[in-house]
Amino acid sequence: MSTPGDLESLVSSVRALLDEHGRIEAELADPAVHADAGRARRLNRRYAELDAVASAWRRLEAVERDLGAARELAAEDESFAAEARDLAAEREVLGAELRELLVPRDPDDARDAIIEVRAGEGGEESALFAADLTRMYQRWAESHGWSTEILDAAESALGGYKDITLAVKAKTGGVYGWTKFEGGVHRVQRVPVTESQGRIHTSAAGVLVFPEADEPEEVSLDENDLRIDVFRSSGPGGQSVNTTDSAVRITHLPTGIVASCQNEKSQLQNKEAALRMLRARLLAVRAQEAAAEENDRRRSQVRTVDRSERVRTYNFPENRIADHRTGYKAYNLDQVLAGRLDEVVESLRAAERAERLEEIG
Repeated sequence: MSTPGDLESLVSSVRALLDEHGRIEAELADPAVHADAGRARRLNRRYAELDAVASAWRRLEAVERDLGAARELAAEDESFAAEARDLAAEREVLGAELRELLVPRDPDDARDAIIEVRAGEGGEESALFAADLTRMYQRWAESHGWSTEILDAAESALGGYKDITLAVKAKTGGVYGWTKFEGGVHRVQRVPVTESQGRIHTSAAGVLVFPEADEPEEVSLDENDLRIDVFRSSGPGGQSVNTTDSAVRITHLPTGIVASCQNEKSQLQNKEAALRMLRARLLAVRAQEAAAEENDRRRSQVRTVDRSERVRTYNFPENRIADHRTGYKAYNLDQVLAGRLDEVVESLRAAERAERLEEIG
């Protein structure tokens, strides 16, 4: 952004967003709006997005005014020339920041997320690795002030997870925009606890990430489209964990999508959790269909829910973490597993932003 004309070129793009920001601010001031929790959540989420644009615009306008004044003074007093140069550089930075905020975003980014981690190749070692990934996500969420809830889990004999489903939430949303990049195959290289010869093995776990529906009504489910089966919950090694048929499996007949839950003792609680997972999966299907209709605009986001794609390697002997999509590599695997995942994910977020900026020219 090197000329005042460039600033003017942003006005038309920003003005509509500033108007929307004002309208939502007025709506949120109305107590009646908060009687509808779902509506209030959506408005707060959108307001947070627009507030970032409004704040950047205000800072840019202030710098533009100061720059104009500094240039006028510099014409009479050379000592103001350095200040004008500094302000011009700051304007460049703020202009780039604003342009980035104006890049169209994945509308699901502002949602909460549901993460499924499933053991894959490697037997018991894979299940233990699935547990390591789960703890990593829980610690990462804690570092951001997000809450996590285990919706369903099936443990292995040695304390790992055959599969586990987590709900991750934030007060202001935005979880999915970070977690969606975790979808895919995660490969681990280490000496398994079951290995007596000290040889390094390679195993893998699959991760699926879905945006969560704000409320049940957002993804309507016709009871006639659902087949609900109940069965007895089982623990590690197939042993029964209770004596009642409390586990629930729900099949969405039109799509064939299945969600099951056995984590709770109550059949009703398991049914509600399974419905929650089913809605998230159907929401993801809707996103995939929208991506196809929008000429692959969101193809990179859709790929993140494909477990067939190897996305990352965790090498314990070298303490190395490597992401195969961006080429990111670091030798702080122990810290990443302790929840310091931001740097890895930020490389993916930056790549996505660059791709979107390139798309809009």
